[in-house]
Amino acid sequence: MTRELVYTGFISLDGVVDSPGGAAEGHRSGGWVMDTEFVPEAFSLKGEELADTTALLFGRRSYAAFAPVWRDSDDHAAYKDLPKYVVSAGLSEDALIAGWGPTTILRSADDIAKLKQTDGGAIYIHGSAELARRLSDADLIDRYNLLMFPVLLGAGKSLFARSDRDKQTLRLRDSATYSNGVTKLVYEVAH
Repeated sequence: MTRELVYTGFISLDGVVDSPGGAAEGHRSGGWVMDTEFVPEAFSLKGEELADTTALLFGRRSYAAFAPVWRDSDDHAAYKDLPKYVVSAGLSEDALIAGWGPTTILRSADDIAKLKQTDGGAIYIHGSAELARRLSDADLIDRYNLLMFPVLLGAGKSLFARSDRDKQTLRLRDSATYSNGVTKLVYEVAH
């Protein structure tokens, strides 16, 4: 039995996951999630994920962005003591954020494949578009939890690679559409 690796994120209709929370993240249309009318039930998936998460996985840049904020966030208090993994070839131990629970640096996709073979439950990837593309191409992602927003951004970091690869089949596990136009899409990867 392997641990499930789940990518979770906000995505535009044209597949962009770049800068949903603000312009400071780099995209000229950053903050596009905040521009959509807030409807609480559209974000219920995030609460479900909090209960299901047993570990967190980040790329180096997403870790640097999330860790100092989530460490002190009441909304993310459940994550504080969970194991965290950062995938980076060059990050050093002294660059890890203090006070946010146990954090391990992984150096490769092989390290992630080994992590999936350990005991425990679901491992969630937040942000980390480049890492998600590499892991998808390596057939390591088991599920996508997406909240699709009714916006076209045209450019930005895409969740999915544009390179030629073998077809990957997804099975719809859950979906819902909300009054603000947001659509919940939960897909399992058929391995």
